[in-house]
Amino acid sequence: MIHVCSLSKVDETVARTGAQRLLSLLAAGTEVIRPASILAENHLHLVMHDIAVAQEGMTMPGEEHVRALLDFAYRWDRVKPLVVHCYAGVSRSTASAYIIAAALAPRRDEAELAKTLRFLSPTATPNPRLIAVADMLLQRDGRMIAAIEAIGRGADAFEGVPFELTLES
Repeated sequence: MIHVCSLSKVDETVARTGAQRLLSLLAAGTEVIRPASILAENHLHLVMHDIAVAQEGMTMPGEEHVRALLDFAYRWDRVKPLVVHCYAGVSRSTASAYIIAAALAPRRDEAELAKTLRFLSPTATPNPRLIAVADMLLQRDGRMIAAIEAIGRGADAFEGVPFELTLES
């Protein structure tokens, strides 16, 4: 089970779910304090801005970020939940949850997964750059990109409502 939330809901989500792994996707300078129940080796903190095209002074999500995210996901034993968060719980985290679910269930239909994501989170607006890089690395031939484009932008929100995404094999 993947639990997606905002930075402000990390402690509460980890405590509620019993998660033992944490993926943080935040801009440089945004502090995250790892909950005591998460071992340091079970926390991946990726530093990037929520952008889809290069902008001066900002870190665009890139291949190194997605490779690290995928390596982290592949090492997850799935016994206990994984919490994925970004600042608002809307873009980088929803993209990452989608990527992890697609990677761990390679036969799962990309469009069905995107529709499930939209159903679970009306505010989800997955970062298109993360999706495009993952589509290339996972050799999905544009299907991940098309699926996310098809669900469109989520409802405007300052912060997304936490949700859980079930993995399928």
